[in-house]
Amino acid sequence: MDDGDDDDKGKKFHLFTATDVQKIRLEKLMANIVSDKPIEIPAGPKSKNFATAPEFVRNVMGSSAGAGSGEFHVYRHLRRKEYARLNFIETQAKNEQLDEAYRQKIEDNRRKADEATAKKRAKRLKKKQKSKAKKKIRKDDANDQDDNCNNTDSND
Repeated sequence: MDDGDDDDKGKKFHLFTATDVQKIRLEKLMANIVSDKPIEIPAGPKSKNFATAPEFVRNVMGSSAGAGSGEFHVYRHLRRKEYARLNFIETQAKNEQLDEAYRQKIEDNRRKADEATAKKRAKRLKKKQKSKAKKKIRKDDANDQDDNCNNTDSND
């Protein structure tokens, strides 16, 4: 036996760390990416559509002793369908309320942000106008002082 070189056939085996495994998997995925290959984005989960409640039930079961043993299973199936339908209606109503509350919250947050922005904008403009007014006053004062200096010099 000569150190197992014939068994390896030039391949090197070593233990991979978690990052090495991640890197290899990513490289395999990136090798499969082709720009011409269409990307399929799966649609969201489909909602269940339950049949509307029947206005009239053809298979009316009474509480008489003549009901067969199979009638209970029919009744149980109808009851389960009706409970599922009612549960779906309640869930749908709850989801609509949650969606409306979310939209309302988003609208309120946007309105508050707009109000805060407008308030800050007004404050900035007020500050800017104040500073312009101060500059104008300083400039006028400087011009007046220059004029006064020139007038006294010319009087001498």
